[in-house]
Amino acid sequence: MTTLPKIGIRPTIDGRRKGIRESLEVQTMNMAKAAAELISSTLRYPNGKPVECIIADTTIGGVNEAAACAAKFAKENVTATLTVTPCWCYGSETMDMDPLTQKAVWGFNGTERPGAVYLAAVLAAHAQKGLPAFGIYGRDVKDATDTEIPEDVATKILAFARSAVAVGLMRGKSYLSMGSVAMGIAGSIVSPEFFEEYLNMRCESVDMSEIIRRVNEKIYDEAEYEKALAWIKANCRQYEDIYNGKAGKTPEEQQKVWEYVAKMAIIARDLMVGNPKLAEMGFREEAEGHNAIAAGFQGQRQWTDHMPNGDFLETVLNSSFDWNGIREAFVVATENDALNGVAMLFGHLLTGTASGFSDVRTYWSPEAVKRATGFDLEVPGMIHLINSGATTMDATGRQTRDGKPAMKPFWEITDDEAKACLDATTWVPANLGYFRGGGFSSRFLTRGGMPVTMSRINRIKGLGPVLQIAEGYTYEPPKEIHDILDKRTDPGWPTTWFVPNLTGKGAFKDVYSVMANWGANHGAFNYGHIGADLITLASMLRIPVCMHNVPEEKIFRPAVWNAFGMEKEGADYRACQALGPVYR
Repeated sequence: MTTLPKIGIRPTIDGRRKGIRESLEVQTMNMAKAAAELISSTLRYPNGKPVECIIADTTIGGVNEAAACAAKFAKENVTATLTVTPCWCYGSETMDMDPLTQKAVWGFNGTERPGAVYLAAVLAAHAQKGLPAFGIYGRDVKDATDTEIPEDVATKILAFARSAVAVGLMRGKSYLSMGSVAMGIAGSIVSPEFFEEYLNMRCESVDMSEIIRRVNEKIYDEAEYEKALAWIKANCRQYEDIYNGKAGKTPEEQQKVWEYVAKMAIIARDLMVGNPKLAEMGFREEAEGHNAIAAGFQGQRQWTDHMPNGDFLETVLNSSFDWNGIREAFVVATENDALNGVAMLFGHLLTGTASGFSDVRTYWSPEAVKRATGFDLEVPGMIHLINSGATTMDATGRQTRDGKPAMKPFWEITDDEAKACLDATTWVPANLGYFRGGGFSSRFLTRGGMPVTMSRINRIKGLGPVLQIAEGYTYEPPKEIHDILDKRTDPGWPTTWFVPNLTGKGAFKDVYSVMANWGANHGAFNYGHIGADLITLASMLRIPVCMHNVPEEKIFRPAVWNAFGMEKEGADYRACQALGPVYR
């Protein structure tokens, strides 16, 4: 389903006619137009289209016009509203009362009219009614004739809109479990209550045998399958079998595995989003898909003990390119770790870029590196992010921005950059001790110097979901160090060396503490330092943040959070608990 959420702009005004309202009409509506232009010209949906804004037909001076605006927005799939004003207005009469929309209010900082007074009054009304709103107020006083949006105001408007769009994109979508719980991993014990109450998503599930059925009955586009095979032959370089020796599969058997995993990738995508081609073939039910904005593949062990593993399907779907060209990345969690899948989804919706999935495998101190390799480490420690072959190929770092390694939204990726990512990736025949049915693990080393943010959702008994965030950068150690550490870990899997930004206290006093405080065996990562956006998004969803290294001045939460105590992170917990999940 391709209906996209919109941002509704609500120009509110002093309702007194016969001179006051009339004198403010142009300025107030121009504020609304400027905000809409800022959002639409800056932000994009993950599919590359500009974020769409809808402005109320008139300024809003009272409850009747507020109701007319709400009626219009209901028809336009408005999932978040930005109220703007340069003046005093009637707070509870003009506010957005929809309990399901995300809300922000921009009160113009000028002296001619009390826009800041209205902002304070209406935020108090929002707090009193349990309808949290983000307050936006410029630091510097501006003249009434100013038409430019101040930089600090623009930053907050965009932060609100970016996260609000992510919230809207999840509403009504599905998380698709292909299989069930992998090897007792708690994150793959999928909770419908979490998805329904916090994200407004439903949980869909299919048994992995559905893939076998579709392969056996040829419920896939055979023309696309042939295209995929040709693309694999041209772009997916098979690495030597480093695991199995003489017990490994023959070249003929490996070719059969390639054919099967190509079908698995196509079928997994069709299960998520459907495929009209299947309807043309007579498979109308299968053509529908599951309206899945994210998915997970169980794999181990019921599947992988006798069938090819899911590494290829996960890697290719999570990447921004395949045999059909450059396209939006999908979100598919390894081992059906739905909680890590949600973190991947958050990162993808906020950035439009592909999300990485990794085991948070090992902390290496400089001392341990010296002992193991004989070489000195030039960073204060590093965390080995490594996964059994399913991390997005975008994470090779072979895309560039301003000459530096990057992971970009698909609409910025060139054909040469996609080819460079493929060329940096080799495919290792699976370790048959772990994956008896075979398969191929992607193998690459992420280039150093990329700013990245690692995140993770965990569910805590008696508390609910919490979010962990660690901003940092990728690191590329000297080849001698990497080769030794990689071989003693697993040389057939993709490696990202991660160095978190340290604050000198708490979970970020050193790199060891980051590893020691991480709440599960998996983590998602995205390009850029997006921790502030993740915090804003979490506050909209009433998910407290239990660990982060985001500078305090960048944190943006609803204004009512200030009423829950002077210590911001404790206040976050209390606010989320008191307000509860939006969709409960």
